[in-house]
Amino acid sequence: MENTAFHLEREIAVAAVREAAALCRAVQAGISPDVIRKKDRSPVTVADFGSQALVCRMLAEAFPEDPVIGEENADALRTPENAATLEKVVGYVRAAHPEADASSVAAWIDHGGTKDYSNRFWTLDPIDGTKGFLRGEQYAIALALIVGGEVTVAAMACPNLPVDAGADEKGVVFAAIRGQGVVRVPLDGDGAGAPVHVSALADVSKARFCESVESGHSSHGDAARVAEYLGITAEPVRLDSQAKYAVVARGEADIYMRLPTRPGYVEKIWDHAAGMLVVMEAGGKASDIYGRPLEFNHGYRLENNRGVIVSNGLLHDELIAALKALGVAA
Repeated sequence: MENTAFHLEREIAVAAVREAAALCRAVQAGISPDVIRKKDRSPVTVADFGSQALVCRMLAEAFPEDPVIGEENADALRTPENAATLEKVVGYVRAAHPEADASSVAAWIDHGGTKDYSNRFWTLDPIDGTKGFLRGEQYAIALALIVGGEVTVAAMACPNLPVDAGADEKGVVFAAIRGQGVVRVPLDGDGAGAPVHVSALADVSKARFCESVESGHSSHGDAARVAEYLGITAEPVRLDSQAKYAVVARGEADIYMRLPTRPGYVEKIWDHAAGMLVVMEAGGKASDIYGRPLEFNHGYRLENNRGVIVSNGLLHDELIAALKALGVAA
């Protein structure tokens, strides 16, 4: 008999990130070169809040008892100086829900304001990869359900990632349930889900690794040292957001290293929960730099972990050993 556990949660999660992605695309379409030149972050602010409002609205309706640990809250939006920003957010949300007003939109955003652990909760990054979003490159809407401290459901929309490697059509959603695999579906339309698998590469010297575009997010210097130590000569693929997890999950890269950039930095769960499950259900592995499993039972931060290492699984032990030998995982 088919296991249908968490199928409703996955269905709602996919619908939620799709709706949010449509809003993000609408905002991104209006970003002019002038906005980028001035380093004006207002479009990403509007998209961030709008995305969280839509996702949290759908979750609250479908699963009213479930808390949501999101990246944003609406406190700043309620101040008089941000009235114009709130008005813009409401305008974009109304494209999906014409009845929305400032009060309801702020309340939906605040539904994602939980920070503490509970036995069952969702975590959301409404726009992961804000600089990629502003540049018109990669970003993701990443949503995951954590049950009993384990990431159990994930839906991750990547609006600018090709549906398949080398495809012209852009926009893909990765949907996973723990123990039931992961599929990718086109962001637009109702295309059938296609299973996703990591690469079968076992020779680490031939590996392709991806890392953050921003060196502030991951130490590029340490990553280069690891690559040299392991004999990896391929240039790193640099892209923003949890799209890095997606390209490892479908075998376009073999390794993703998010190495600590400063002492004491603790990763946030919304930056990794959805992507981690997508990779694991595709046959890969994720851990911290010491090889320890990522722990999602400490509220909004990965308190007991340092850095994140993702691989196709076959290369993982060599990566961890290299980090230790080079003193990165000292």
